[in-house]
Amino acid sequence: QVQLVETGGGLVQAGGSLTLSCAASGSTVRINIMGWYRQAPGKQRELVAVTNRGGSTTYADSLKGRFTISRDYAKNTVSLQMNSLKTEDTAVYYCNAELYGTASYYWGQGTQVTVSS
Repeated sequence: QVQLVETGGGLVQAGGSLTLSCAASGSTVRINIMGWYRQAPGKQRELVAVTNRGGSTTYADSLKGRFTISRDYAKNTVSLQMNSLKTEDTAVYYCNAELYGTASYYWGQGTQVTVSS
């Protein structure tokens, strides 16, 4: 099993930047894909960005250019650098991990990001 813990959320002003981090523990050698999702009030949880062990990355079209995902394999962490934040980015951000050869996803507890106008 894998445990995920997100940190770095908080309150920021529109136009500002924030970096989220996710630390994985447990069966980390089995992790293939790691990524970030978010859920705003009243909306479905949506993809923010994901990356696999081959280095491929996928971003939500609306976020490409503002958000950057990176992974540190030695530390078993994945980060999300968020720039030029907008009020629409306000959401709970969740870390996600998928294990090799499975359709099993693990989720962190989420971290709140609030962007003020």
